[in-house]
Amino acid sequence: MKSLTIEELVLATKGKLIIGNKNDLINDVVIDSRLANKENVFVAIVGENMDGHQFIKSAQENGCKTFIKNESNSIKLDSSDINLIEVKDTEIAMGDIGKYYKSKYDIPYIGITGSVGKTTTRDMVYATVCSKFKTLKNEGNLNNQLGVPLTLFNLNESHECAVIEMGMSGFNEIEYLANIVNPKIGVISNIGLSHIENLGSQEGILKAKMEITTNFDSSNILVINGDDKFLATLKDKNHVFALKTFGFNKDNDIYCDKYEMTEDSITFTCVINDKKEEIFVPTVGEHNIYNAMAAILVGMSVGLTLDEIKEGLKNFKATKMRQDILKTDKLTIINDAYNASPDSMKAALKILGRYKNRRVAILGDMFEMGEHAEYGHRLVGESVIDNADLVLTIGKDSDFIGKEAINLGFDKENIHHFDTKEDAINKIDSLLIDKDVILVKASRGMKLEKIVEYLNKQ
Repeated sequence: MKSLTIEELVLATKGKLIIGNKNDLINDVVIDSRLANKENVFVAIVGENMDGHQFIKSAQENGCKTFIKNESNSIKLDSSDINLIEVKDTEIAMGDIGKYYKSKYDIPYIGITGSVGKTTTRDMVYATVCSKFKTLKNEGNLNNQLGVPLTLFNLNESHECAVIEMGMSGFNEIEYLANIVNPKIGVISNIGLSHIENLGSQEGILKAKMEITTNFDSSNILVINGDDKFLATLKDKNHVFALKTFGFNKDNDIYCDKYEMTEDSITFTCVINDKKEEIFVPTVGEHNIYNAMAAILVGMSVGLTLDEIKEGLKNFKATKMRQDILKTDKLTIINDAYNASPDSMKAALKILGRYKNRRVAILGDMFEMGEHAEYGHRLVGESVIDNADLVLTIGKDSDFIGKEAINLGFDKENIHHFDTKEDAINKIDSLLIDKDVILVKASRGMKLEKIVEYLNKQ
């Protein structure tokens, strides 16, 4: 991070310098007191389960001398040689500092959102633009109101582009992030059922995702999946921004004409400007062809040649726990335990279905579905039929996966339900055989990576 003065922090946050030297410098912004030191500022965030103000003194003991706190908090500090800034809301202050710091770098910002696959889309876009530009992206899941500013603080003079994933669980959250990042190019991967508990319907999800176009004008570009039922409605509307579409349907700006898939790669023909181009991506799944086409349109929009785009996609590497293929002496494990929704579950099952050995699906609950939980899990049960030979479900709502599969003719002897992952681990050795191919997938809170770790050790 490029150094900021205390005066700049006050200016960015519209805060008040209670004590300190406005000319002092900081070179990082942290919200974890364990990372705090004399060269950075500790921002005391109030979370659902923890209040960062409780850790200000711990940060000070670590050598930190610059702090941002809520004006409503009355904590007393040793006032010798410190800088203390008070703001109305430290979480908003984080965003304000991120926006101020980002404004120092006049580079293309690409915003990525969507119900399913936004992280993989981000990684593919990143791989593509990296073929020409030094590029910044979010690490891990730093895609929310705190993660996006923390990502932006990593900008430096070497960066020529930034790819910023934007997550949300309710209305106005993407708008908040869009006001910080102000992306030149926005990407919406699809409209699924994720967070439908908070947003009410897929129409509500579309409305929330479209918040990425906040502040868009004629100089902006929105890249969308033109095959998506809800996003496709944008094709017939007039927009102040340029709309670019991808998909398998021929009415899109670019489309996939055909593809071939091995166990670890895809080669597909993409029609671009009426010309057929062969594209290679080192991953599997039809859904990843969509993600790659999003990356192609972004690459073209930032001035990359097709050769540069192809080279970038060849170097794509997915974030961990997103369809990682792990092979032991006895098993092949598809580790997709990072998160789940009905659409991503169905896509993962299609990948499992391509294998010739016995196919085992270990599936956990999908969260934030509210009254749609039974419906969403039964949708997954439909996909089990042709894509799995043995099914293990874990949790509460995932029981509907097995029930629906049985209703549709799946052998009930090959479906096992467990209340917890620990119960499943205790039984799993007796259910598996050598050479099984095993998919492990659930929402993040299920922590099914514990099962992956167990299987990988066997």
